[in-house]
Amino acid sequence: MAQSGSPPPFLTTEISSEMKKKHEEEEEEQAAASIPEGPLVEILSRVPYRSLCRFKCVSKPWLALCSDPDIRKRCPQTLSGFFQLRTHGMDGVRFSNLSGRDPPMVDASLPFLRKSYEVVNLGHCCGGLVLCTCPKADPREFEDEADLVVCNPATEKWTKLPPCPIEEWFRLLSESEQYLGFDPAVPSRFVVFLNIFDEVAIYSSDTGRWTVVRSGWMFEPHTMGYLESVFLNGTMHLLTSESSILRVDTEGKVCRNIDIPVNVRQSCADPSPSIGQSQGCLYAWYVDNPKTCQLSVWALEDYGSANWTLKHTGNILELFGRQRRKDDESYKMFAVHPDRNLIFLTDGKKNAISYDMDNREVHAIGICRKLWGVQPYIPCFADWPVMELLPS
Repeated sequence: MAQSGSPPPFLTTEISSEMKKKHEEEEEEQAAASIPEGPLVEILSRVPYRSLCRFKCVSKPWLALCSDPDIRKRCPQTLSGFFQLRTHGMDGVRFSNLSGRDPPMVDASLPFLRKSYEVVNLGHCCGGLVLCTCPKADPREFEDEADLVVCNPATEKWTKLPPCPIEEWFRLLSESEQYLGFDPAVPSRFVVFLNIFDEVAIYSSDTGRWTVVRSGWMFEPHTMGYLESVFLNGTMHLLTSESSILRVDTEGKVCRNIDIPVNVRQSCADPSPSIGQSQGCLYAWYVDNPKTCQLSVWALEDYGSANWTLKHTGNILELFGRQRRKDDESYKMFAVHPDRNLIFLTDGKKNAISYDMDNREVHAIGICRKLWGVQPYIPCFADWPVMELLPS
């Protein structure tokens, strides 16, 4: 029996826990203070942004330090999640973090744009920026009028482009023929392509103007739209219906076609191949024989000679732990990680996985239900001086 006047044991435990926590916080603050500000800023500037966000929870001084815009802008960015078009009667777009567990990093409805526009149609996502088509205030009355907007979901900055010089472009142009080119290494520059029949309207942030050129694209195989495009080395790469890749420079001129590996052209029919980029290389992949789901992944490591390197082959069913494919399943690879030999696959229903091609590890990711219209998203926190030059 406890003696009269003795503190209850639980109270002692609570006091001890609080003192321990306070002591740990003091040690963390002292540890941070012991490092000179210059070296500490340099260290934190090299930490991935996701880790920087976690460091904010350490203490109030760490929260202030890790919220410093200069540090945040210099942090290396990598794949954070995916924008995904909704299907089967569900309007709009959703965003899923890479882990599939945490709250979405960005709001896919882009609420900062909805202060100015009733309707915001998200289009091509490239390098951390998003190209949107925004009908006028009442789309029922002005169905052929819209603004083109380029925005940065991470910083919520945006700019409205000048009117396109091609009349009725909004009515004539499908969303799949709008392309955005942006390289985070040059954050003050982007380019927008609108492919309208035999003409291409090109907007350059360098000049703040549109130019219209006759398109050589109409004499080429049909392009598959912005979901099958890659902006790399200052050039737009477009997958065509004939399983070739059309290269278009920032002036709208067709540089040349890149042939996809012979194996791809000979073997794949349905579904068609896809393209992406990783570690500065153009990637192509396809599933041979939908029943056996044999996956092949290629990289264009020798860009000058257009020689492809086979990076991986494997059976998708085995990666999902299945022996055979059900009729309602549609296995495919939908993305490649921009900085790692990591690919992402789905069974076309509600399951998605990541697969490390180096160590052959498989991890389930709960990013989506049915995957369609998926675009990888890499946040960009760098300054965007162009925002001050253009009307918004």
